[in-house]
Amino acid sequence: MLRVAVVGSGPSGVYTAQALLNRSLVPEVRVHVLDRLPTPYGLVRYGVAPDHEKIKSLQNSLRAVLEDERVTFVGHVQIGGADGVPPARLAELYHAVVYCVGAAADRPLAVPGEDLPGSWSATRFVSWYSAHPDIAPDGFALEARSAVVIGVGNVAVDVARILARGADELRATDVPRAALGALAGSRVREVHIAGRRGPSQARFTTKELRELGALPGARVVVDPAELAMDPAYAAQEGLPLPAVVRRNLDVLRGWSALGETAAADAARRIRLRFFLRPVELLERGGRVAGVRFARTAPDGAGGVQDTGAYEDVEAQLVLRAVGYRGVELPGLPFDPVRGTVPHAAGRVLRDGVPSPGEYVAGWIKRGPTGVIGSNRSCAKETVASLIEDAPLLARRPAAEDPLAVLRAWGLRPVEWDGWLSIERAEAALGRSLGRGPVKIPDWQGLLAAARGEEG
Repeated sequence: MLRVAVVGSGPSGVYTAQALLNRSLVPEVRVHVLDRLPTPYGLVRYGVAPDHEKIKSLQNSLRAVLEDERVTFVGHVQIGGADGVPPARLAELYHAVVYCVGAAADRPLAVPGEDLPGSWSATRFVSWYSAHPDIAPDGFALEARSAVVIGVGNVAVDVARILARGADELRATDVPRAALGALAGSRVREVHIAGRRGPSQARFTTKELRELGALPGARVVVDPAELAMDPAYAAQEGLPLPAVVRRNLDVLRGWSALGETAAADAARRIRLRFFLRPVELLERGGRVAGVRFARTAPDGAGGVQDTGAYEDVEAQLVLRAVGYRGVELPGLPFDPVRGTVPHAAGRVLRDGVPSPGEYVAGWIKRGPTGVIGSNRSCAKETVASLIEDAPLLARRPAAEDPLAVLRAWGLRPVEWDGWLSIERAEAALGRSLGRGPVKIPDWQGLLAAARGEEG
């Protein structure tokens, strides 16, 4: 029997487990899916916006894999770090370990004022309204009048949409109580989404973009002059543009035609801005008060260049959504430039040589690129390498009962029954509030629920 540990229960980890189960070459495989959190699903639970029910329903297919009799969910187990199980010790328990730990860090803006109070990573904001237990439930007061979201990808659009959406519209979702209360009391009336390049180079999808225009009480404002600066926009009919770019430009053209007057009476305005590069976060009274942008323009070679002009945008809240980076896991090799673990077709490389029994999949393997579905092919490539190595891996020593060893080391894993107890507790919490299931937002509450203790 081949015993495999998969570290990470998000899509890349679960797809890795699924690929192992589907390979007929390994009829006798047992997979332990380990996670630092006592809850499964990774970014599907803690990264997908609460009003994106269709994407969140992906949990159902992930659940089917984790409920397979050959798979064991092992939550509340930290791998690496000062308090975690070192990779070398984990390797003693399994024939192979596949690390699917994602990309947990945000890319910095690297501009003065970035660390001012009121300036946050968009990931932290997403984690807050998604009830991630690492973030304090009362972490955002939302007393700002104007917010700037820096970045023009789907994460930027998500956080802008949540800021501009009324709390009553989110009451039917699993948003935690504190976040729903903060959103209900939000004073934000203006949300700017700013990118340093033009609309044809924005990374959001058309579906996400259109959702901004469908928010009750909010209106989208687009400056026609900024659209006209984009060569692809100006010559759209004569260029072989990707379909998503053409659709995005059509949506933006429609909003720009409405002008400012259409948004005059809106409760909230969302301003999509282009050709603005942040150079400084401005301060007043010890907090962020705005963003100074350098105006850019197309350079004729697909990039942009500064024009020498600047624009200050008022903001008491700044959310940075300019990308992710992988974080080094102590005990594994790491490429600090790429933010990934060096590998060959998923095999971890130590000093350029494949390390027996160590593999990677997901963002820590390829970098933060692609959509959720991209993790399937990534996982399949890694599993193909593992299967090729299986005859040698099976000869390695492995623990008969890895969970017993983890407990002997002082860990208290949360298994699938514990997760089901958390689900029941969240359903009960929601009923008590007259809502559907509501997420438990803190470590103490989650672990108590996993043990079946009443809150």
